[in-house]
Amino acid sequence: MTTRDSTTDLAWRKSSRSGSNSNCVEVAELMSGMAIRDSKDPAGPALVLPKRAWSKFLVTLGSSALDRV
Repeated sequence: MTTRDSTTDLAWRKSSRSGSNSNCVEVAELMSGMAIRDSKDPAGPALVLPKRAWSKFLVTLGSSALDRV
């Protein structure tokens, strides 16, 4: 987990499907991976995933693995 001090200058983005809804997750690309934060709290903490963990996360989202949780 990182603090806002190290993620304030990042280019944050959210899905175009989010519309004007403020209950979104935003992501920002880092050299070493991806940062993830809650759009309702942009000054709050961000979760930072290394590239390998981010890739595994995306694969899991696209699979039926979450159906078993």
